[in-house]
Amino acid sequence: MAGASFVVGSCALVIMAFMSAATAASVPAVYVFGDSLADVGNNNHLLTVLKADFSHNGMDYPGGMATGRFSNGKNSADFLADKLGLATSPPYLALSSSSNANYVNGVSFASGGAGVSNATNTDLCITFDKQIEYYSGVYSSLARSLGQAQAATHLARSIFAITIGSNDIIHYAKANTAATPSQQQQYVDALIQSLSGQLQSLYNLGARKVLFLGTGPVGCTPSLREMSSTKVCSVVANAMAVQYNKAAEGVLSGMVVQHPDLHYALFDSSAALLRYIDQPAEYGFTEAKAACCGLGDMNAKIACTPLSSYCANRSDHVFWDFYHPTEATARMLTATAFDGSAPFIFPINVKQLSAI
Repeated sequence: MAGASFVVGSCALVIMAFMSAATAASVPAVYVFGDSLADVGNNNHLLTVLKADFSHNGMDYPGGMATGRFSNGKNSADFLADKLGLATSPPYLALSSSSNANYVNGVSFASGGAGVSNATNTDLCITFDKQIEYYSGVYSSLARSLGQAQAATHLARSIFAITIGSNDIIHYAKANTAATPSQQQQYVDALIQSLSGQLQSLYNLGARKVLFLGTGPVGCTPSLREMSSTKVCSVVANAMAVQYNKAAEGVLSGMVVQHPDLHYALFDSSAALLRYIDQPAEYGFTEAKAACCGLGDMNAKIACTPLSSYCANRSDHVFWDFYHPTEATARMLTATAFDGSAPFIFPINVKQLSAI
């Protein structure tokens, strides 16, 4: 009987392991697009000042080394992969032509500085349009290696994670501090027109599960706070973030009407992150205004560099540098996106999206 119990127990463990593997495999890959919030090293390969491949960046990343992530440790792309039971999608520019087989495991095109508009940080990053162009090559490569039908099935099961728009709004708000609501809306409308075409291009290239990470309350980043004599959030930037996220949801919901096989989850980063900024103690933070790493007032005059000072406890700061969240903030935001609910993630969460 003892031997039979051992066999039954062993079979149960095998079945549980198989079920766990099957759950993880429900999403075979993540294809990442966007800006520095998701960049895992693409900008390391560019001639640009928009880099993070030096200390103190990465000080809390495994190994304690800078990787090109604009963070003290992991970012949202890492935590999303962790939640899905996958390895972080590697930066596209780090993959050689001989490693095309890796495309089936996901690729990241995200580039620090990128915006919806090609005019945002031109020549300093991989623009969103260029990221889509690179992905088009990956799509063709997958079609050749897997066959058109199998490639389409693979991509339909994969998640396309997109975080874009923050840089556009930050640049506009810094240059147009006295912009009227009408002028703000006109600029957001122009962004949305471009975004609509970009999302349609991704759909045409096989995207069927889209995770859209909306723009956060960028007016509350240390850099924009520092511009105010009273160190308050930029009303212009925050209002535009809300307008942008609402309009992006309209684009995605409209696409679903046209394409019933498209599914999406939209994360309202603005609403989610404002909770930590407005009530930091409730979420385990002690500092929600100043950056952990930097120089000058609020550590927001100069980016995090090897010469910068930095806080002793990164987990109690909302912001790592003058624009980017700490690893702790990114972890919490991703957890909300993964299995949270409206009004922060809707119409479904990432866990539900992955199960489709």
